[in-house]
Order: sequence, then structure tokens, then C-alpha cells
Amino acid sequence: MPNPILEIQGLTITHGQDVLVQTVDLALFPGQTLALVGESGSGKSLTALALMKLLPKDLQMQVQSWQLQKQDMQSLSATQWHQIRGAQVSMIFQEPLTALNPLHQVEKQLLESLYWHQPHLTKAQAYERMQVLLTQVGLEASLAQARPHQLSGGQRQRVMIAMALANEPKILIADEPTTALDVTVQAQILDLLCELQHKYQMALLLISHDLNLVQRYAHQVAVMRQGHILEQGQVQQVYQNPQHVYTQTLLASQPGKAPVSQQTSKCVLELNQVRVRFPLPKPFWRPRREYEYKLGINALSFRLHQGQTLALVGESGSGKTTAALAALRLLPLDQGEIYWQGQAVHNCQQAHLRARRKEIQMVFQDPFSSLSPRMSVAQIISEGVYLHYPALSVAEVEAQVIQVLQEVGLAPESRHRYPHEFSGGQRQRIAIARALILQPQVLILDEPTSALDLSVQAQIIGLLLNLQAKYQLAYLFISHDLAVVRALSHQVYVLYQGKLVESGATEAILSQPQHPYTQALIKAAALKD
Repeated sequence: MPNPILEIQGLTITHGQDVLVQTVDLALFPGQTLALVGESGSGKSLTALALMKLLPKDLQMQVQSWQLQKQDMQSLSATQWHQIRGAQVSMIFQEPLTALNPLHQVEKQLLESLYWHQPHLTKAQAYERMQVLLTQVGLEASLAQARPHQLSGGQRQRVMIAMALANEPKILIADEPTTALDVTVQAQILDLLCELQHKYQMALLLISHDLNLVQRYAHQVAVMRQGHILEQGQVQQVYQNPQHVYTQTLLASQPGKAPVSQQTSKCVLELNQVRVRFPLPKPFWRPRREYEYKLGINALSFRLHQGQTLALVGESGSGKTTAALAALRLLPLDQGEIYWQGQAVHNCQQAHLRARRKEIQMVFQDPFSSLSPRMSVAQIISEGVYLHYPALSVAEVEAQVIQVLQEVGLAPESRHRYPHEFSGGQRQRIAIARALILQPQVLILDEPTSALDLSVQAQIIGLLLNLQAKYQLAYLFISHDLAVVRALSHQVYVLYQGKLVESGATEAILSQPQHPYTQALIKAAALKD
């Protein structure tokens, strides 16, 4: 093993009397990847920010020893740190849309770093280097003129990588670089990082809660909880023989096999040859032509039965959410038919639909955005009850709120609190309770576990399976996480560019995919048997 590029010992971060990170020891080696894993709030991102000397001013940091290429980092001035950040140590932040300046084009943001750290470059040399960087990360040079909002999630992440690698740093810190990306884009980004790491012999600190991803790409792993590193070692050693109880719990939390199918004859949701198109901008004085539409979904058909889970999978823009919104009649249909419990709703008036919406409810991806911050939990959950059952008394509604909170594993006393007072997993339970209180036949679940830690994700999966078994609920499940799809779903429908390319029983699709796109999805997901 070569000498470490960076070594830090006894890292402690405090906020007043509270200890957030305690006596952390880390070493980063050239050409090696160290993964930090653990639940939210364990101190992973704080540790990464400390290595960049970017902690908020109200946090205090103490270290026993801190060296970067044999240089003592504790005595450096602010000016010296400005020279190190972006040159020797760079960081890819979790959400590129907020990390990139929305007002500036990509080229200006890339050139800024080059001019700052390499002032000897001429304008022509800087532009040439910028184009090389964009090519290295798989982007067209023409995208240099775009602003962040004009790029896809994967493209924005590639821009962040190009900025981080502009000055060929010795250390790259990647904080959840693929959390919000499709599984195929996720694999492309991490393969790219590995390729560039090998080329420049960088040390990579990877922060992630995806244990499959860590096992595939990291050399060493450190498991954090409540500010402590509980276990550290070679990835295969830790995965095959975990010593700490928390590590064992994390590894045991990975989603399991598909549930046993118990299909009934009752169909609760049916889409028949549904097509949704979105009009593109056009001059107001000219009639719209056929090619001036963007296809959302085309000729999509499926039948969802009581007590079953049907998963829609595919990359961003494939039509998953469009299909769900069409099923809810929240998007106008271009053609096709929709049936709720055997009754046609594709030609219903909105007034009739409003009365029936309690039959089919939706749980959104981000509960913090979908729950009103000004309403208490009781008000959020009971809002639909007052709308659909106005004859119920306040006491009767409160009794229903208490019952549904207990159903989803929350204390009845929590109904007086507000969304910001709960964790991500608890907020997702509140969102499920809000949908469940109306006693629907169908729940549409749009990426309900994508932003959750592995242990919390396992709790939500268990909750959904229990509720389905108890009430014979039907789930239309949207996800790009194939491990969660396998744990929850009976059937899988694979969408690509708005079209259905493959469908069937979950295990059959995941173990023996027939379509090249499905094969690429499963290969990128690196599912375990």
C-alpha cells in the first residue's frame, strides 16, 4: 500500500455542547476509493466538508493530526485554503442544480476555476482545456453555452465532475453523486469517475447509502453512526464478515425477493391503449401540426388487480409519471380508455371524478414538498376526510386520524406536530396515512423510498407490504431502484421513450430480460441474487 495522500486523525466537530462527529480517523490513498456509509445525520457530509474546511461558522472543528501530501493542514491560512480547494482537493456536491450558479453558462463556471488556479493560461488555452473537460465527461462542447436549468440531471452531474477535475486534483470527494439519477445514468457517472480516477491516480471519498453501489465501486468502506466510525476495512471483508451489530443491520436491510403473487379476479385499474402528448411551442397564428407534439406515453395498456403491485420502471422521461397522472385523470388523454373498478372514467366530467377520487390516491416522491408546512399532521391527514365525508363530526374524524397514524407506525400524540418536526421516513409515513385514511382501492407510489436511508427504506417497504396484505390494496409503483421493485412488485412494466418495451412477472423480467434496454437497466443496477 502506498503512502496516503491525506490522513486525518481525531477529527471532532461540535456545535456548542453537542458533539456531531467524534474522533474520526481517515486515510485516502492514490487510485483508491473509500466509501462512507451510514444513515442521515450520522456525520458523513460534515466529515467531507471538514476535509475541505467548509464547515458552517457555528461549528467548531478539532483534529489531532491532519496532513495532505506530508503538509500540515492545521496551520494554513484562509488564502492558502483558497489555493488548495479546487486544485488539490475538489468536491462533487449532492444536488448539482443548487451547487451550480443558475445565472451563468456552463463555460463561465468552468473557466472561473481554470483562471483562478492556473492564471498563466491564455484565453485560447483555457477554452481548449474546457472543451477537453467536457469531452472527457461525455458532454458535447456546444453544451458550454447552456445554463444549468437547460440540462438534464445526468448532464448537470457531469458538469460538476468536469469542474471538480478541471485542475487535476489529488483528492475528489463525491457526496451522494448519483442519488437522484436513473440507474443507467448512475452507472455511467460512476464508471466515468473510476476511469478518471485511474487516469489521474486520484483518491476518491465516496459518500453513499447505496450498499450495492459501494460494493461495486469502492475499495474500502467506513460505517458511520451518530458521529462515530463503527467499522472500517476492505469492502469485501466488511460485507462478508461484518463485526458491528449496526453494520450487520444495514446489510440485512437490503430489499429482498418479490412477494408471492396472490392475484384476484377483481381488476381495480385498467389502461387501454392510452396515449398522452404534450404540445410544443408554436406561433399563435398558425394551426398546430402533427410533429409539434412531444410524446409522453404511447398505446400503453395494463391491468392492475386487487392486492397486486405493478411497477413502472425506466429512465427519466420514459413516461412513468405521465402514465400515473393519466391514470388519475390529471392529464388530458390524446386517445385511449381508463377504467376504475370496471367503470369508465376517461370520458367523465371533473365533477363526477372529484367524488370518486377517494378510490385512487397518490403518495409523492418528496413528502417534505407535498405536505403543507403550515398545517399540523392532523389537519393534513383529515383534509380529504372533511372533503369526501362532510357529515362526520370532529370527534369521528379525529378518531380516524388516530387509527390511521397507528396503522403506519406513528404515535397518536404526533398529530399535533408539524412536518418539519419529523424525519424523512416519518414524513413518508404521514403521506401514506393521508392517502390511506380515505380507504382507497389503489395507491400510486411515485419513488416513495428514493431519498431514504437503507434502514428506513426497509421499514417503509415492510409497512407497504403489511398494509397491502391487510387491506388488499393495489399499488402502482414508480421507481428506478430495481432492488426495491423486486421487493415490492408482482409485475414489472418497462417503459422506454413513452413506449412499453417489456412486461411480465417480476422475477422473470429481472432474471431473464429479453429486451436490450431491460438488459441494460438490470446490468447497471447490479442486482444480487
